[in-house]
Amino acid sequence: MSDAALPTVAEVRAAAEAVKAALDRHLAAVESRIGDDDPDVYAAFNELAAAAEEYDELLYDRYDEVTPFEIPTPEDGLPYTGPAEPAAFSVLIRRDYAVVEPARLIAQAERVVAHDRDAELDHDGGTADALGVLFGEYEPDEIASRAKDFGLEEGDSTLWIAASEEIAEAGEWLGAPFAHIDPQDVMHRFDVSSVFDEEDEEGEFTEGAEDGEPAERGLTPA
Repeated sequence: MSDAALPTVAEVRAAAEAVKAALDRHLAAVESRIGDDDPDVYAAFNELAAAAEEYDELLYDRYDEVTPFEIPTPEDGLPYTGPAEPAAFSVLIRRDYAVVEPARLIAQAERVVAHDRDAELDHDGGTADALGVLFGEYEPDEIASRAKDFGLEEGDSTLWIAASEEIAEAGEWLGAPFAHIDPQDVMHRFDVSSVFDEEDEEGEFTEGAEDGEPAERGLTPA
């Protein structure tokens, strides 16, 4: 890496301060937790992991040094402790997109509005309102498969299958749909990221990747 591309001393120090702050937040969450499945502790753990990883990368890039800490990756994550034959389960999906062609996105929404009396597009809303129209018209899987048509660029995505004791009552979790998922109830997860392409070049396993497409990795907690 050239000197021009190296992280600055200030950037490394800022990353170190972020780790210290994340440690404090994690300890505070642990000290005030309200049970083994406290979502605040889980969130603080993830924030600490992200801060530590960022600091470790900058430290290595700037000084060719590493930290002694190892944050568990999904492959080494919490073991599945749920039932072998769950009576119910939840599917949680996250897909990230970048809006690379706002005009194309808005134009697609305008086409929907022109043929659907129930659809409305507030021109002052821009891409935010256009997204509401498009996701109201198309299934998320169709938008994912036609992302370029909508002026979007796909980022990372993940799908989790989590066991539950019984199906939730109607409206029970709508206020906080992702707040009560225990990582140890996740039976399977499938991650899609271009980072797996880079790992594959080093000999690690990836699945389902074609040229120019993000690779997929299926993970099953032990």
